[in-house]
Amino acid sequence: MASILFSLVIIAIIFSCSISNFSNALSVNHYQQTCPNAESTIAKVVRSGMMNDKTVPAALLRMHFHDCFIRGCDASVLLNSKGSSQAEKDGPPNVSLHAFYVIENAKKQVEKMCPGVVSCADILAIAARDVVALSGGPTWNVPKGRKDGRVSKAKDTLQLPFPTFNISQLQQSFSQRGLSLDDLVSLSGGHTLGFSHCSSFQNRIHNFSNKTDVDPTMNPSFATSLRQVCPKHNKVKSAGANLDSSPTVFDNSYFKLLLQGKSIFSSDQALITSSRTKALVAKFAANQEEFFDAFVKSMIKMSSINGGGTEIRLDCRVVN
Repeated sequence: MASILFSLVIIAIIFSCSISNFSNALSVNHYQQTCPNAESTIAKVVRSGMMNDKTVPAALLRMHFHDCFIRGCDASVLLNSKGSSQAEKDGPPNVSLHAFYVIENAKKQVEKMCPGVVSCADILAIAARDVVALSGGPTWNVPKGRKDGRVSKAKDTLQLPFPTFNISQLQQSFSQRGLSLDDLVSLSGGHTLGFSHCSSFQNRIHNFSNKTDVDPTMNPSFATSLRQVCPKHNKVKSAGANLDSSPTVFDNSYFKLLLQGKSIFSSDQALITSSRTKALVAKFAANQEEFFDAFVKSMIKMSSINGGGTEIRLDCRVVN
């Protein structure tokens, strides 16, 4: 009798867990009944933001990455610091994040239509898709149903992958989040959009090692051009370089330049130090559609990392 009761308890627990997982599952139709015009409204706000500022696409894509890599995709990156409690957006790797106003404006518009229904985490995931599509890249159906988190700590941002990481460090960082080497390469392709300040690649163009000043894997003329923009004792805070030759267009230029020794970060260059990742870099450089298909799959996978959020924030900057 005791064994039968034990078995029934186990079955009940398993059933309860499966119901819980199902209720937390994301769905592309999550707002079909409760807020059917949410995505078109968000897209309109994103498009307006892009028209006013060409850096918005790279900013929102990076923001989504940084959100999902810390505590999962729970919009914790959007929370403001409160008193002495520093939030993620004020952590060292995130101080250059910007365009938060686009997400805040989208939230306001959606709240007018459907109060308390659409999470900030979903808005950020949808906006990241929109900036890619509106920059010439692929589009996809975003799984929705994320909840917003209530915890955001600046110190947690030190867990983000750094631009100085080698392939082993990158692999470990991604695998900790359930992402593969293939995901690492395809998601790195997001560097086709945007700009970097000198501080993030200074290590490659000055005092690289005891033997050489410049990273020898870098194209010499490319390195010279970067050194001119970013001298050793650079004092111009806005100085830096575009991440590829078409920084406002989502394409496969990043991978082509990587094979030519014209990547910006050490973490970019790291992708061709492993036979597996180098083969993917070559594949994506040769075929843009292959890159687009892989990027979509990896974005859906990354943006589905469970954030463990518990609420639908009414204002993305503060918890309810």
